[in-house]
Amino acid sequence: MQVLHTIDALRAALPGPGTCAFVPTMGNLHDGHLALVRQARAHGLPVVVSIFVNRLQFAPHEDFDTYPRTLERDAELLRGAGANLVFAPKETELYPQPQTFKVTPDPALADILEGHFRPGFFTGVCTVVMKLFQVVQPRVAVFGKKDYQQLMVIRGMVRQFALPITVEGADTTRAADGLALSSRNGYLSTAEREQAIALSRALRLIAERVRLDPQALAAAEAEATANLKAQGWAPDYLTVRRRDNLLAPQPGELSVPLVALGAARLGTTRLIDNLEF
Repeated sequence: MQVLHTIDALRAALPGPGTCAFVPTMGNLHDGHLALVRQARAHGLPVVVSIFVNRLQFAPHEDFDTYPRTLERDAELLRGAGANLVFAPKETELYPQPQTFKVTPDPALADILEGHFRPGFFTGVCTVVMKLFQVVQPRVAVFGKKDYQQLMVIRGMVRQFALPITVEGADTTRAADGLALSSRNGYLSTAEREQAIALSRALRLIAERVRLDPQALAAAEAEATANLKAQGWAPDYLTVRRRDNLLAPQPGELSVPLVALGAARLGTTRLIDNLEF
């Protein structure tokens, strides 16, 4: 496995456009990332994993400066998972000039939920992913379903720009107690880690209640939000949306595929999760 730091070195290491599978990450890897690598390997192509903490998707008050950079450990994990190339550019390599040209996603999808609470987040995500796609030029790219809205935004970008890339979603990898694996889980204290499972439980209870009584959707969302608040959480949203567009289901639409999504802060750590049903 090679660890490369420049665009020229990466392009020299690849046979040409459309010849690899790609897993973009911000590093600080866990088993969920390694599951993406294994899914990418199933295509029988060289697997490229990028490690880049993207300033453009962090708000000024967020954790860009303190986000863990663990390249040596990440490289060892990726070697064990069967990655072929690791692209770990410095910020000046990917952004040699201020990135004034940006990709602005459809507000109908990108300004709700995560985009509402993190304004500009998906513009930063789309801009860096578009740039990485141009650098790596993969045939397939694998993203985790834990970042459900992000996966939908990236798919929409690829579709509208007619990029020759298949975007695959990978099921969320969870700890034994059901907590969705996330790099930010490392911010949790021991006591908070024990409490963290409450978010996925809340989403499961919403889904179970809506399955039994679709008319109880609003009440289920409100009750789950109140319960989390009572346990010391600060929820941003706990909601049920259509899987195809992330809009709230209208009366009569509750038989379509749905997803329960949640984002909430426990102490100083913001966690997200979702459950399709």
